[in-house]
Amino acid sequence: MAIPKICGIETEYGIQIRGGDSNPILASSLLISSYVAATSKKSDAQGINWDFCDEQPAIDARGFSNEDSFAPEIESHLVNAVLTNGARYYVDHAHPEISTPECRTALEVLAFDCSAEEIVRRSMKLAQPFLGPQAEMVLYKNNSDGKGNSYGCHENFLVSRDVPFGRLVAQITPHFVTRQIFAGAGKVGCEIPGVSEREVPYQISQRADFFEEEVGLETTLRRPIVNTRDEPHCDPQKYRRLHVIVGDANMSQTATLLKVGTTSLILAMIEDEVLPVDLSLAHAVPAIRQVSYDLTLRQTLLLRDGRRMSALDIQWALLEMANKYSISHGLECMGGQDDGEQILQLWETVLSGLSSEPESVAHLVDWVAKKRLVDGYSQRHDLQPGDSRLKAIDLQYHDMREEKCLALRVGLDQIVSDEQRQRGVMEPPDSTRAFFRGKCLERWPDQVISANWDSMVFEVDKGPLRRVPMMEPMRGSKELVGHLFDSETSLADFLERLGV
Repeated sequence: MAIPKICGIETEYGIQIRGGDSNPILASSLLISSYVAATSKKSDAQGINWDFCDEQPAIDARGFSNEDSFAPEIESHLVNAVLTNGARYYVDHAHPEISTPECRTALEVLAFDCSAEEIVRRSMKLAQPFLGPQAEMVLYKNNSDGKGNSYGCHENFLVSRDVPFGRLVAQITPHFVTRQIFAGAGKVGCEIPGVSEREVPYQISQRADFFEEEVGLETTLRRPIVNTRDEPHCDPQKYRRLHVIVGDANMSQTATLLKVGTTSLILAMIEDEVLPVDLSLAHAVPAIRQVSYDLTLRQTLLLRDGRRMSALDIQWALLEMANKYSISHGLECMGGQDDGEQILQLWETVLSGLSSEPESVAHLVDWVAKKRLVDGYSQRHDLQPGDSRLKAIDLQYHDMREEKCLALRVGLDQIVSDEQRQRGVMEPPDSTRAFFRGKCLERWPDQVISANWDSMVFEVDKGPLRRVPMMEPMRGSKELVGHLFDSETSLADFLERLGV
């Protein structure tokens, strides 16, 4: 039986300081430090540091470790903070990155992704006084700088350890290659060496140009469609964490909801072994680019069994299987039947629109909305492919400044209310261990030494440090431990009542 699909999103933001020294590492550090200093509940205003002791990014799901082949990770505890909403906010290489807390449903992930956008906007304002008088910090929720560099928007899903990894790869890959038709953020031009902008003036996905392997451990070089990092952040005997690096950073709330929701649903179907049709692609890496470059959505991909299907065909086939799964197995693994059916209905709506007239889903799909903007501007000014002004439109679509962001002006459907967005800035989700993490940070900030996804370290009454493990993602929810936070009690008494 499929396990609950605990999930989350981690987004790297493009960053630039206009009119000043635009060192992205320093800028990212300033951005996050400014926010932490202004919002921390610790008496020294330094925030809660991330605990790296359990980090093992080089363990491969295929059964080996590539520890020696990786460049050493340089992490700064000064710019790796844990927030009261259960999220992590940190510098990753040369980008600010924010990871949502663990969530029980795709809708919950979407809400906290919107809250992350709000945190970024507040951070920019808080950092501004530390810049020069003519300087301005600008962040972009996109995936490409247009100079051959890409930065990620990664999803994470809880998957049963019982599923053989080889079967997981085979069955999830067709979805990863083709879901971009509704989850692609759109991109002006192409960043493949030797491919001109006249050949590819516009494409569906920002990330498709950067994938070179079907399966692998890397995330920054030789990027694979299916990442093999085996770092579950929970009980490794029961679970694995599928680390998904193939997705775009979306401005459309609908696209984010579908991206996470459809993937959660297909993973549940894989766990329950109910994918009766083999949709394995003959050549997945070229296929991901082929789909991205095909704005007609009609070109077919070669399957391993010799059949040919378009990306739309594959998505329709997956939706048909998912509808049958909903009837035969139910959708409790998605957080409830209603949550799962919302995904199914939205999935069908978007595929129907893309099948008949893509322009009809411009209020739902980023790449369609952006293309309409780019095409309109190009026609008004009689611009040729490759014109720098078109690339500027592309970038401004993702601008985190509300007054500049074009995505906020094109009529995209809003699913998350402003109240939900604002609440998620400080409050954790009720449904997972993130509730426990966030509430402890709020209640006893000066006694929390560090935290990570699966444990917290406390200093109790000047005694030895106490590590509290959190190896089950659904333990620590409001339902299970919320009553312990209701009374005014000391940390020592709280931990005693908790039984740790």
